[in-house]
Amino acid sequence: MPKLLVKAKKKAGKVIEVTPKTAKWKYVGHDVWKLAPGKIAKGLEAKRETCIVFASGKGRVTVDGKDYGTLGERNSVFEGKPWSIYIPPKAKWQVKAENDCVLNICTAPATGKYPLKVIKPDELEVITRGKGSNTRYVTNIMPEWDNSAESLLVVEVITPNGCTSSYPSHKHDRDNLPKESLLEETYYHRLNPPQGFAFQRVYTDDRKLDESMAVEDGDVVMVPKGYHPCATIHGYDLYYLNVMAGPKRVWKFHNAPEHEWLLPKA
Repeated sequence: MPKLLVKAKKKAGKVIEVTPKTAKWKYVGHDVWKLAPGKIAKGLEAKRETCIVFASGKGRVTVDGKDYGTLGERNSVFEGKPWSIYIPPKAKWQVKAENDCVLNICTAPATGKYPLKVIKPDELEVITRGKGSNTRYVTNIMPEWDNSAESLLVVEVITPNGCTSSYPSHKHDRDNLPKESLLEETYYHRLNPPQGFAFQRVYTDDRKLDESMAVEDGDVVMVPKGYHPCATIHGYDLYYLNVMAGPKRVWKFHNAPEHEWLLPKA
């Protein structure tokens, strides 16, 4: 199994590349592009769907020669909700940056069932999850109840300084519906201020996988299986973008039994 922590390249362009081949799994692809004004990101997936999330900055989007205008408006992942665009397989896309721009390119297997869709910020709802030191703010970009993708599930989360997230520990690594779904997952981390750090642990019940990582601004963590809680430290807010995909487009997780006492009583 490859190391789960992926550090961004210092050189601009494609700074993170996670593919099923490099991750040694089947479903999730997750690239990050960092573009200077005028620079271009482009791609074409023959058998995969794509969701481009504008983490920050603006870019002019063209798909199969058709101009979809300039997408993106926020200067930071901590400033409001994102612009995104869903692109089906076999479509050639390009983004030309109009200012400093960071893109997340999320991919998963697809046959072409759904058409292209621009996802506007005002279509997205921010949900508060948890309370106290387990508070986080969730923005579902492509949730399971939105029937506009075949495999992809994409969500942003902001965890305030000193709080935990993806917690109590849960996992989704068994195709055992309705109890649990099998979903690979990536976390794209950002910190505010950017010199901060947070922690993430990925572990299984038998501890054959048990990796704890200090994550810094721009890192990606791969979650092939197991539980995967995060914690940020005092003074630093944590953002992450999750990309999930598996054999079924359902997010059904299993809580670690020893930590279930932390959940609110029904």
